[in-house]
Amino acid sequence: MKDFNCKWSPDLAYAVGLIATDGNLSKDKRHILFTTTDRPLANTFRTCLGIKNKITTTPPSGFGKKRAYRINFGNVKLYRWLQKIGLTPNKTLSIRKLDIPQKYFVDFLRGHLDGDGSVFTYIDRYMTYKGKKYAYRRLYTNFISISPEQIKWIQHRIKEVLNIAGALSYYLKKDRKFPIWQLRFAKNDSLKLLSWIYYKPGLPCLIRKRKIAERFLVK
Repeated sequence: MKDFNCKWSPDLAYAVGLIATDGNLSKDKRHILFTTTDRPLANTFRTCLGIKNKITTTPPSGFGKKRAYRINFGNVKLYRWLQKIGLTPNKTLSIRKLDIPQKYFVDFLRGHLDGDGSVFTYIDRYMTYKGKKYAYRRLYTNFISISPEQIKWIQHRIKEVLNIAGALSYYLKKDRKFPIWQLRFAKNDSLKLLSWIYYKPGLPCLIRKRKIAERFLVK
């Protein structure tokens, strides 16, 4: 890791997406922390960066209601490079747009989706005036952030490529001081977006989210 090559690649861009959501730059100017409730995602993060640092666990009471998996490693070169592209310590409120090349933005976005986003589906059953039952399977893709500047930047970058804007909104939880911003894409736009994000087999990703998408994409 000492000779880490800070050259853009799909794997590095994906890892940056994870760091931008579930990661943190420490104040000592050398350590990078990544925390997730998905053990497979922690392994994927290590693989993308080519590191072998130990994955430690945090009891359920220490990170919401789920057990968390943490990777804490030091690398001054990578730390400074992450700062150069726009990441900062305690980035939650300060993060804005990042300097991501267009070629690798899709991989960054997949990392962002796996870190703080969601792909979910449900069956909407309703009655028509004729009394017949209809079932419609809905699909949504969400990206969230506490930073309105960051979520609007993501919306802009997606629109540049796919010409879809999604729906931007925010909500405030009782236990939080700041609103959470959400960028949501409904079924038709989700299909276009997800087919772009999962552009080929074998990409680093959270498998359970990709499987939800593939139920629709294979059709």
